Amino acid sequence: MAARFVSSELESQPETWRLAPAVAADNAALLPQPGERVAVVGCGTSWFIAMSYAVARERAGQGVTDAFAGSEYPADRDYDRVVAITRSGTTTEILELLGAVRAPSTVITAVADSPVVSLATHQVLLPFADERSVVQTRFATTTLALLRAHLGENVEALAAQAERALTLPIDDLLDADQVTFVGRGAAVGLAQEAALKTREAAQFWAEAYPAMDYRHGPIAIAQPGRLVWSLGDYPTGLDEDVARTGARFVHHDLDPLAELVIVHRFAVALAERRGLDPDQPRALTRSVILA
Repeated sequence: MAARFVSSELESQPETWRLAPAVAADNAALLPQPGERVAVVGCGTSWFIAMSYAVARERAGQGVTDAFAGSEYPADRDYDRVVAITRSGTTTEILELLGAVRAPSTVITAVADSPVVSLATHQVLLPFADERSVVQTRFATTTLALLRAHLGENVEALAAQAERALTLPIDDLLDADQVTFVGRGAAVGLAQEAALKTREAAQFWAEAYPAMDYRHGPIAIAQPGRLVWSLGDYPTGLDEDVARTGARFVHHDLDPLAELVIVHRFAVALAERRGLDPDQPRALTRSVILA
C-alpha cells in the first residue's frame, strides 16, 4: 500500500527547512529574545519539538526555557513569553491555555486562519510546511529548524544532512520486532518523537529514553531481533553494552534532526510492510478537538 501524502511530505523536508531561516529573520522580534524566561508548549509531536528546542536554547545561553505538554502548563508560574507550537491551530489544550495565559504569547502554526491565531499575542506562520497526512513530519521538523535558525544555527548544513538521510538504506532494519530510541540533550525530545512516529504510523511498539538512563533498567528488554537506535551522540560503551545483549545498535553520523528523517522513512516503510495506511493511523485525527 503506497502512502498517499506522508512519503512526499517527509521527502520535502530539506526544501522546507531551507525556507525556515528567512521566516525566523522576518519574525525575529516575535520569537524568544536573549534573557527571556520562556515556556514552550505543545501536544504530542509539538511537545517533543518543544522539549528539543528548550534544551537547545538553554545550551545556547539564551535563558531559562521550559517545555510542557499543553495540558500540564503551570498557570501559576511566571514567564516572559509563552511559545505555542500547533500545526492545525485547533488543538483544545492549546486554545484553552492561550485563552488563560498571562504572559505574551507567540504561536507557530501552519494555518493562518486557525482559531489559535486570534488568541496569541503574535503569530509565526509556516503554511509551506502544512501537511495532509495525519502523521506529522515536515511541520514539526521545520518548526525546529526555524527555532534553531533563530538561535544562530546553520540550517543549510542541516538541510544537506536531511538530503543524505533520504538516501541511506533502511531495508535491513525492517525485520526488527521492537525498537528503542535514545538521545542526549536536545535529542531526548527527538528520541521521544521517533518512538511516537513509529507507533503512530506503523502500530509498532517503540520506546524512548535518555541515552544515559537506558542502562538503568530499559536495557533489560534488549535481545536479538530488536534495535537500539541512537539519535546523535551516545555515551561511551553503550554500543558495546547493547551488542552484548544480541540487539542491534543503530547510529548514523548525522544531526539528530536529520536522523529523525531516517526514522520517518523507517516508520512509513514498516507501515506499508504491515499493510497499513500511514496517512490515516488507527484512532488518530489531524487535531485533537475535545467537546
